[in-house]
Amino acid sequence: MGGFAGHHHASVKLLEDRGECKLVCTCDPDPGAFEGQIREWDLPGRGVAVFDDYRSMLDACHERLDLVIIPTPVHLHASMHRACVELGLPVYLEKPPTLDCAELDEMLAVEERAGRLTNVGFNFIIDSHRQQLKRRVVDGEFGAVRLVCFSGLWPRPTSYFLRNQWAGRLTLDSQLVLDSCMGNAMAHYVHNALFWAGSGELFSWGEASEVAAELYRAHDIQGMDTVFIKARTQAGPDLQMALSHACDGESRNPEWVVCDDAVIRYTTGEPYEIEWNDGRTETGGPDAHVGLPDNLLAYLAYLRGDADRPMTRLIDSRPFVRLCDLAYVSAGKITTVPPEHTTRSGEYVSINGLPDIVDEFFRAGLFPSEQHVAWARPGGSATISDLPKLRDIVLAMT
Repeated sequence: MGGFAGHHHASVKLLEDRGECKLVCTCDPDPGAFEGQIREWDLPGRGVAVFDDYRSMLDACHERLDLVIIPTPVHLHASMHRACVELGLPVYLEKPPTLDCAELDEMLAVEERAGRLTNVGFNFIIDSHRQQLKRRVVDGEFGAVRLVCFSGLWPRPTSYFLRNQWAGRLTLDSQLVLDSCMGNAMAHYVHNALFWAGSGELFSWGEASEVAAELYRAHDIQGMDTVFIKARTQAGPDLQMALSHACDGESRNPEWVVCDDAVIRYTTGEPYEIEWNDGRTETGGPDAHVGLPDNLLAYLAYLRGDADRPMTRLIDSRPFVRLCDLAYVSAGKITTVPPEHTTRSGEYVSINGLPDIVDEFFRAGLFPSEQHVAWARPGGSATISDLPKLRDIVLAMT
């Protein structure tokens, strides 16, 4: 019931009030800590059973359920997904499904026994304008896609990394966690970039074949809070992304797609813009979608037979998980940015000059180490065949 699960409770209550669904049960290891939320969500008045263990909940309630929502810590997803599938229950699984490609393969093996496909909660694929533009991309209207970029600078305070036991960690209890700006907070946008890079059909995602990355940390965490990554995809388009929680100012999250004949600029929640090489411009949007409630509605439509697929199936998450993993494998290390190259303001730590370094990364394609930034250290490169090295490389980082 904590963390992002609160947004799911609010969304389900909204949909329940509209007659779309009914919440039967919920659970948390410490339900007593959520007395205020239980009153706010009116769980007793709605007849919602509250449990302190998901296995007890499923044992007691599974015959009454049509689906289960899993908005829990990432390292718990696989076991909970398995428990639901084995009971024949469809799953709405919060993103990311896992950040361990080997565990994802195990989850996909479980998914083969599912009567209804799992939906992974990458919420922005539902944007109607994004889908319309992607259709135009795959139809070839803009020419071949050459490069897909994402720049994400999202300041996060120290308390963000202290909010639970797994935040900012590489491992927990011998299990890979790999929580990071790329794998968690901005996972939606990385998934979006791979969506733009997918070719041949609307619901397709680009699969990285070769990755180069540099990973950094400015906060006192086990994992990384800043990443620069370049990748080649099997279908052709290159990917270029820079993401950080060690920054200041307003959050920004622009995506852009460079094609032979035009550049598409798309920022979620804002109007998109197309700049044609012949000087024409085109604008549209923004999309009026409501995020999580609309995504839940889309999954309900699939379960009712009114849609032929979930927005993002579990298999559609594989390019994302592999790209995240290859960032670690290719970089080989996480470089700590020394305090003298950072600025602390209250709970916030920012890397000095980071916006300019990011701009140069996209302008000239130069990693921070290639820009001769004082705190930067070069990474390396990796391919899909290097993924089995992930665990050993990550354990060495700890």
